Amino acid sequence: MPRLLAVCAVAELRPDSGSLGVTAIDKRPLEGAVRVGPYGVRGDVQASRKHHGGLEQAVYAYAQEDADFWAAELGRDLPAGFFGENLRTEGFDVNAAVVGERWRVGDTVELEVTSPRTPCQVFARWVGGPHARDWVRRFSDERRLGPYLRVRRSGEVRAGDPIEIVHRPEGAPTVLSLYRMPA
Repeated sequence: MPRLLAVCAVAELRPDSGSLGVTAIDKRPLEGAVRVGPYGVRGDVQASRKHHGGLEQAVYAYAQEDADFWAAELGRDLPAGFFGENLRTEGFDVNAAVVGERWRVGDTVELEVTSPRTPCQVFARWVGGPHARDWVRRFSDERRLGPYLRVRRSGEVRAGDPIEIVHRPEGAPTVLSLYRMPA
């Protein structure tokens, strides 16, 4: 059964050479039960609300299976939160999710898939090293993006909670079919 491996929120704002001068991509696992409300995981923030956060992008999910792929490609450990995700999942293909698909996480939280993640230069700088130069294209080409989700029902979640797909709209587009490579 699909399950939640970690719930992550920003650990600290980090300096970034981009236009904002700061990034909130440094997410790390939280202990115990964590509240999830309309704007996402309690304690999480976004430095750029123009491109992240809000009701339609309240939560970002990334699969352990995709993180394992990138760990092998990059030759290093990529702990939960590395991709800026709020939820590290296991046991299902989050990239095959369709818009409008709803997930129940734990006993109460219900999330709805809204869109794919679009990688950016802040993310590339965060990855760093020799991979930063072509990271956006490489990440995009692999199509291991992960979805953004809106919160339909608030509650608490914790690592180990089951994830159940409770609704999948027939004929809806997958998040990958909506993805457009950034210019």
